Amino acid sequence: MCGNIEGRRSFFTKEEKIEILQDYKEKLEQETKGVDEAIKELKKNN
Repeated sequence: MCGNIEGRRSFFTKEEKIEILQDYKEKLEQETKGVDEAIKELKKNN
């Protein structure tokens, strides 16, 4: 058997790594926005 079990690639170019990290950062920022909104809503309802 060659490669990893899930069929995903193990090695990426520098450009691909940058793109993956930028996408991940954007998702984290969106998640943070959602958490902030949830906190605001909870505080408003108290």
